[in-house]
Amino acid sequence: MYEAVHAYPDGASTVARHARTAARHGYDGIVVRTRDAVEVDPTATDPATTAAPNATRVAAIREEYGIDVVDAVEIDVDGPASAGGSVGNYRPDHTVVCLVGGDDRLNRFAVEEPRVDVLTRPMADGGGFNHVLAKAARDNGVHVEVDLGPLLRATGGRRVRALSNLRKLREILTYYDAPYVVSVNARSQLELRAPRELVAAAAAAGFDPDWIRAGLTAWGEIVTTNRERRSGSFIAPGVRRGRHETER
Repeated sequence: MYEAVHAYPDGASTVARHARTAARHGYDGIVVRTRDAVEVDPTATDPATTAAPNATRVAAIREEYGIDVVDAVEIDVDGPASAGGSVGNYRPDHTVVCLVGGDDRLNRFAVEEPRVDVLTRPMADGGGFNHVLAKAARDNGVHVEVDLGPLLRATGGRRVRALSNLRKLREILTYYDAPYVVSVNARSQLELRAPRELVAAAAAAGFDPDWIRAGLTAWGEIVTTNRERRSGSFIAPGVRRGRHETER
């Protein structure tokens, strides 16, 4: 199972802190959805100095904590016109491409754009999600994020509304067999929860445990598929470039 996190400076914690906590919780990997994530440079004399987590640093984090670290980007723009250019710019350079929704126009753009892997927070800002969008997401292979963060962190009326939206979203996704991912949308390692804790909390709110586990697993499936597609041997699904044997 994987969790998708916001790392510094988009979030409050560095990639390494997220990785350490996620490994302790039993995750197989984290998807770092911060485009310009940085790490505190361990060689710097000034502890406030930061450095980009290049391939060497990421490899060291993987080795130290025994957890996969996936480069991703979460695109947050005002409308479809900006979204189209951003997706085209970032798709070649990132394993996972997410697009923030919450706006009806952005939700529709995302589910109709096969280059987008995940539509995140589709109902966060009053945006709607209906059967038309669910079918488009299914047909284009775009996963829809089920953000359980408000279930864990919100209180009062905000939590009640979030839970109502989550239940509605689950019903639509399930009925139309649309792909989805589950996340707590963590911006700090302190907001991460172990899979068993997340499943238990969601079950108490009326969600099927297996459905939640499948959503956590789906992040890793996206990563595996996209890494294969970005490999030099990939031509098309089921077709790879390579050496072949000939009969003698």
